[in-house]
Amino acid sequence: MRRSSFPGALAAATIVGHLASCVSASADEGARGLAYAAPWPGSAPGLGANKLTGGLPSAHAEIDTEHIFGFSMGSDIGKTGDIEIEFENVGAFGKRSGTYAAWANLNQVKYTVSDNFRIAPGFSLSGQHIKGVPGLADHRDIAFSGGALELRYKLVDRTVAPFGLTLHAQPGWSRIDDGSGMHIAQYGAEFAALFDRELIKDRLFAAFNVWYGTGGTREISTNLWRHDSEMQLQTAISYALQPDLVLGLGVRYARAYDGAGLDRFLGDAVFAGPTFSYNISKEVGISGTWQMQVAGKAIGDNRSLNLDQFERHQALLRINLHF
Repeated sequence: MRRSSFPGALAAATIVGHLASCVSASADEGARGLAYAAPWPGSAPGLGANKLTGGLPSAHAEIDTEHIFGFSMGSDIGKTGDIEIEFENVGAFGKRSGTYAAWANLNQVKYTVSDNFRIAPGFSLSGQHIKGVPGLADHRDIAFSGGALELRYKLVDRTVAPFGLTLHAQPGWSRIDDGSGMHIAQYGAEFAALFDRELIKDRLFAAFNVWYGTGGTREISTNLWRHDSEMQLQTAISYALQPDLVLGLGVRYARAYDGAGLDRFLGDAVFAGPTFSYNISKEVGISGTWQMQVAGKAIGDNRSLNLDQFERHQALLRINLHF
């Protein structure tokens, strides 16, 4: 993400490095004890299945890691033939002054083509309530904003390897700027590598994501083009209190750039906050997070936090329907 131009970046890097060390140590330990490990859900009982493992009852042991980390994502993509409808809502709140609230909604139908590949077409809505924010026109509206096609390929299966890795790509088109409500014509894509690891069987999970987004935008009012890009490092850890309730903590480090290829650094920010995932039933699940900007810096602004490219708070609420 952006250059380490503020102290919070060092803190974020320390957190990410510590988590990576824990995951690596856990992976080494898991490899040494593989012959005695408890079986994966659905397999025959093994030598490691005892009360000391802290595992959940076998009937509930299979936890899907995709949505248990808030903004960060796990590597699971479902089983062949699975169909899922997802409603993802992201809110952004607070600028330096004035009233600022923005909402972005993505609705997808996900179909798992094979155990390693999933496709998910979708469309998006957005809304803004902006008043008295310097640099932004007062605006209040909700509108259809565009469409996207998500593709995911599971490269490493966490059930048979020390960690899971899924590659993500999502090209898309937008007609509304989610942040300002301005009418635009935007073409872009995001790419990600999604790592996760089960640290304690059926109980403790960790994730690490690398995200990169790029796009070209034409402002309808001026007919001028601009290009921008963003990179994020994300990490999260989640603990299953009950088979259907998972709580955790997520941290994200985001860097904004002018230019499609991470060309000119504009500023960065660190967000942190609690995460949750709850299965209301076998068919319905909800998950989300509320994260606060805890550090940040915009180029040319000596004030604390980066409220030029980012907001004070970002929240996520996701609803999933399984068929």
